[in-house]
Amino acid sequence: MTQGARGSRLPKVLIGCNSLEPNRNTMHQQNSRLQLSVTRTLTKLIVVVLSLGAVLSHADEHENYDWAHYGNDPGHSKYAPLEQINKNNVHELEVHWNWASIDNQSVVERPQFVPSGFKATPITKNGVLYVSTPLGHIAAIDARTGEEKWTFSTNTWEHGRPANNGFNHRGVTFWDKPTPDGFEPRIIMSTANAFLWSIDADTGEPDDSFGTNGKTDLTEGLGRDVDRSMIAHSAAVPIVGDTVIIGSVVYDQPMFDMTPEELTDLPPGHVRGFDLHTGEQKWIFHTIPQSGEFGNETWLDDSWAVTGATNVWTMISADAELGYVYLPVGNPGNDFYGGQRLGDNLFGTSLVALNASTGERVWHYQIVHHELWDYDPPAAPTMVDISIGGRQVKAVAMVTKQAFVYVFDRLTGEPIWPIEERPVPPSAVPGERAALTQPFPTKPPAFDLQGISDATLIDFTPELRQEALQIIEEFDYGGLYTPPSLNGTVTLPGWTGGAEWSGAAYDPETSMYYIPSVTSPIVIQLEENNPSDTQFAYQRGGVRTISGPQGLPLTKPPYGRISALNLNTAEYDWVRPNGEGIRQQIIGLGIEDPGPVGVPIVAPLMVTKTLLFQAITDGVPLLRAMDKATGETIAEIELPGIPQGAPMTYMLDGKQFIAIACGGGSDARLISLALPD
Repeated sequence: MTQGARGSRLPKVLIGCNSLEPNRNTMHQQNSRLQLSVTRTLTKLIVVVLSLGAVLSHADEHENYDWAHYGNDPGHSKYAPLEQINKNNVHELEVHWNWASIDNQSVVERPQFVPSGFKATPITKNGVLYVSTPLGHIAAIDARTGEEKWTFSTNTWEHGRPANNGFNHRGVTFWDKPTPDGFEPRIIMSTANAFLWSIDADTGEPDDSFGTNGKTDLTEGLGRDVDRSMIAHSAAVPIVGDTVIIGSVVYDQPMFDMTPEELTDLPPGHVRGFDLHTGEQKWIFHTIPQSGEFGNETWLDDSWAVTGATNVWTMISADAELGYVYLPVGNPGNDFYGGQRLGDNLFGTSLVALNASTGERVWHYQIVHHELWDYDPPAAPTMVDISIGGRQVKAVAMVTKQAFVYVFDRLTGEPIWPIEERPVPPSAVPGERAALTQPFPTKPPAFDLQGISDATLIDFTPELRQEALQIIEEFDYGGLYTPPSLNGTVTLPGWTGGAEWSGAAYDPETSMYYIPSVTSPIVIQLEENNPSDTQFAYQRGGVRTISGPQGLPLTKPPYGRISALNLNTAEYDWVRPNGEGIRQQIIGLGIEDPGPVGVPIVAPLMVTKTLLFQAITDGVPLLRAMDKATGETIAEIELPGIPQGAPMTYMLDGKQFIAIACGGGSDARLISLALPD
């Protein structure tokens, strides 16, 4: 697994940095508990009334509409039924407020932190916007004015550089804690230094009844001693009932300056449920099945006892009505060599449905056997209600790095359309034993290029094609699932290609599934390690990237695209490049104008009743509004910073807003856009 594949590879920072600054509290924080309780109760009554009224009213008649979860709902649709911002006025959007992240000053004072981009998607509740930052701050912001109400620091930096992608975080979760007098709102967040926090959403103070001083240590309870520097948490967590479900980010290969000595140094990626009242661990699901458990036999030579990772680093989805959570489980460590973990390796690179209250497995489907490509599911599965041959089906759809969409009945795990096991190439690496077959969905078709061949190479001119052929002849290459090699294997999609962590957006009114993707080949070249240094026999090294002729990409465009998939028919209504990309560079080489060729970057989507939105940098940072039916661009609003997070929208006092996290380092900002008053 490589979390946030486009993040920079950062140097280790020193352990033991002091807290940079105290929590910044405001007057709001000083209100009496009585005032807060009364206000909260009244707000809840108002919200109930508004919610009931909304059932009978048109979507844009909402006075208030909360984006209450990372993907707006537990099923991660990224859809909001709002239409105040529409085709006729979207071009009028302007920055309404601009919140400078609390991280900015911290980075100035401690430049060694080098955080990832500001990738969080905020949530809103009762007029307050809540967001996490890469350095582990939580901020409560007035959703109308952008005024900071309170901030809380989890002091993530105290334990040095977090695992895998460093200082990185994508969002928080809201929970109404039941009490004898009503409810007490909480913000729940797991941190990059492996703690689970419960914070009072009104005051920004830790919940004293939760864990120890408001936090629970997530390095405990995994059944194996765990080095905190090897495990992290960066995803917004799902809540079902009074249980929060926790995945993790794990070092899953020797990387950076950390080459673990022993196989057991990589923590296991087991998924756990915690009690939201106390912070106590309620259950554990072994993503690496232990002795006597279902799937244990798929780990040969007792490799289950020493293998790590097999973790869920991205967002987890839930169906609260069923009481199920859906785990996009990643690959075992190490990523690209499986000779020390022979077998299919359940539940690696699988979709697993669990009972959220007990942690018991309901069903699973392994999408890659014996993973060797870092094709871990990158994004939250999406809960979709679709019509198949006139039959209504509660389904779950999952986009993948290899550019497949897997669709299952979310109650039973049965594939909606047949999935075929097809032969794939063997491995020539000593000790490796690649799976003989891999699952290929028969529907829908792949949404991006797969495999390296004449059919996928750049072909603007015969000369360019010939040059591209000469480039790839230095390596091994072939179709999807051509295994890594000592010579270097060109893979397409690479682990940065196909779908990525931003996932897809789903319109429940039309059953359209909008998928952003990138065409990004990489080279996987294995190098043998010195056994006196580490038990890991091989790791990825040598050549890592590959370019095409004359500085152009290796493959045909588009290099970034949006695909509109009708989930009722398993057919694409339209596919478009996601921007201009290097169009002018191509023309400058004397090549006929190819039209827009797309941008190979993560470009998250959001869909509303009227429009499809994309946050992207295409020469300049943009919020792009598109026609949902055609993909045609209607408006592009230039942003004051490079968009890093997925956009969201909310309604407050009859006014619709769109918020996007932008920038990073010492200039991270949360931007809220709205129509002019």
